Amino acid sequence: MVEPIDELFIETVAAMASPTPRRSPAPGEPVREGSVLAVARCLELFDAQLGSRHLDLAARVLRAGGEGFYTIGSSGHEGNAAVAAALRPTDPALLHYRSGGFFLERARQVGGGDPLRDVLLGVVAAAADPISGGRHKVFGRHDLAVIPQTSTIASHLPRAVGVAFAIGRARRLCVDTPWPADAVAVCSFGDASANHSTAVGAINAAALGAYEGLPLPLLLVCEDNGIGVSVPTPWGWIESAYTGRVGLEYFAADGCDLAAAVDAATRAAHWVREHRRPAFLRLRTVRLMGHAGSDVESAYRSPAVIAAEQRRDPLLGTARLLVESGALTPAEVLARYQRKRDEVLALAREVTLLPRLTTAAAVMSPLRGPDPGSVAAEVGIPAGTRSRAEVFNGALPEQAGRLTMAQSINRALLDVLAAHPEAVVFGEDVARKGGVYGVTRGLANRVGGARVFDTPLDEQTVLGLALGAGVSGLLPIPEIQYLAYLHNAEDQIRGEAATLGFFSSGRYRNPMVVRVAGYGYQKGFGGHFHNDDAVAVLRDIPGLVVASPARPEDAAAMLRTCVAAAKTEGAVCVLLEPIALYHERDLYEPGDEGWLAPYEGPGRWVETHVPIGSGRTHGDGTDLTIVTFGNGLRMSLRVARRLRTRGLDARVFDLRWLAPLPVADLLREARVTGRVLVVDETRRSGGVSEGVIAALVDAGFEGAIARVTSEDSFVPLGEAARLVLVSEDQIEAAAVGLVGRRR
Repeated sequence: MVEPIDELFIETVAAMASPTPRRSPAPGEPVREGSVLAVARCLELFDAQLGSRHLDLAARVLRAGGEGFYTIGSSGHEGNAAVAAALRPTDPALLHYRSGGFFLERARQVGGGDPLRDVLLGVVAAAADPISGGRHKVFGRHDLAVIPQTSTIASHLPRAVGVAFAIGRARRLCVDTPWPADAVAVCSFGDASANHSTAVGAINAAALGAYEGLPLPLLLVCEDNGIGVSVPTPWGWIESAYTGRVGLEYFAADGCDLAAAVDAATRAAHWVREHRRPAFLRLRTVRLMGHAGSDVESAYRSPAVIAAEQRRDPLLGTARLLVESGALTPAEVLARYQRKRDEVLALAREVTLLPRLTTAAAVMSPLRGPDPGSVAAEVGIPAGTRSRAEVFNGALPEQAGRLTMAQSINRALLDVLAAHPEAVVFGEDVARKGGVYGVTRGLANRVGGARVFDTPLDEQTVLGLALGAGVSGLLPIPEIQYLAYLHNAEDQIRGEAATLGFFSSGRYRNPMVVRVAGYGYQKGFGGHFHNDDAVAVLRDIPGLVVASPARPEDAAAMLRTCVAAAKTEGAVCVLLEPIALYHERDLYEPGDEGWLAPYEGPGRWVETHVPIGSGRTHGDGTDLTIVTFGNGLRMSLRVARRLRTRGLDARVFDLRWLAPLPVADLLREARVTGRVLVVDETRRSGGVSEGVIAALVDAGFEGAIARVTSEDSFVPLGEAARLVLVSEDQIEAAAVGLVGRRR
């Protein structure tokens, strides 16, 4: 099937009149008086535009033949090649999915490879796709500094803010980064995406940072085609929303006029590079051939509107520039158009013959967990690394004796900051205040505000900074103040952090350790937003490491393990810290200090290591195995003591890791007693106990299994919380009942 825009281009160009007499301009001569776009550059950009258009047309041919799987195209947006022309090939780019022109022009600047073939490999999901390995069609290539993004609306903007922030912060910390010191980060998106809360938050964070004087060299490019799938964006809305905004310089151009687009993009890029502050570039574009191949545009747009958009085709605009300047005749334009079509279709036929992913193992290979050997080796301070006392000039007073969990985490963070100069700790209230619960107290004073700092009260920004920092050579350790707040921004972990390695075949990594204060049982302070046990959203993210320490010594060791996994393997880790246990001192009786632990400090802490996916057994009872985690560990240990007075001897197994679960250790401890009671402080539906029991059943465990969980409820305020959270009485009753059934 011939697309209308294909026919229209050929007919319109054929009807163009060449200048009489024709004059061949010099290569460096502007295509238009006053423009910075020279004839030679215009020809190069036209080639990128032609390539992008024919990739779109070929994708539809492939889809019609059942060989292609992606038809969201760049047609009408080819003017974004001008943005690539205005930037350097070393400037990191996070691109809109309609950025074919940008990608091809950036590839031309760098040279090497065949970008047309690369894009088609993604369209047909060929295993040879050099960026995603056949897992998705994305614009990305490591040597082009193009960080691959999928189609999640606006989700890449917080990361782009983080990349821009990291460019300046890495230089201040004297840390190596993939980007030059004067680099500009560029992020493109559509006008519909600009209305998404993720975009609004990210742009606000960039403007706020600039207002505060932070270096933030970020070029935001809104490709405004006036519609999102079928919903129009009100005319002038983008301009009204972003013109004259404090902290954000505004530029605009007609993206269908290549000379105008190059002029505006050049001014914008130069301004950002010179001032190290963010700018917003609005390119007015059109969307041709609908949203995607399955979209019937005539169902919601009139024939007159569609025809008017087609007449604004940016390829026609560039063809007119070249013909009117005398650089090409109409016949020469059409010859180039046809040659590019032939080239792309030949490549399309070739890539359909290539193999695709054929096994689950091949698909999941980027999701393999961190290598235990590499992590274990990294946990030790590398040779030549200075001690904490040397780094901080001996200014740190040692905390004698046994520590609480909060103190242990604090000390571990300080040791991490000493051992890894690229590590940064940040979040809401973590610096001056030291965190709501004092866990980060004193860190900023010890290491300085460049490495421990406060962020805006926006979880998407917190995680976006981590994403950008991680891909830029830093080792981010962000804090989310409460687990309930994570849900405001969970897609930054699910849709961005966890997928980057998957969709880049491991070529890009965003190491990060996200500390999250969570769970219930706080005394004197609570309610749903401060007592949340919804962890299912984390456990179902492929490749994500979820740690859940309960003891002070485990918390420090597991934090260091996560940091090592992030640094060596690019792992994305979440450390769930039980708020109610932060300052707990006692276990069985008031004053027994059974919940304190000595800290393995400098000279010994390198030996303290908790391998990912390994549990910990407390006691050696043979009647019952209580499987638990978090607050459940303390409750279960107290119950186990009471059970002994009733003649029942239980061992308590602390999972410690919720993803991956310590299945081998779990099975070993379960088989010792033949009876398993799962104590799960999360909810009965979607809670951790479901995964634990499934693991036992899948492995063929034939013993008795029971569970006690919290209710399928939000956590209310005050003492009412105890009505829906699992209790020690429930644990004890279930344990007695389970053992009694088997005696």
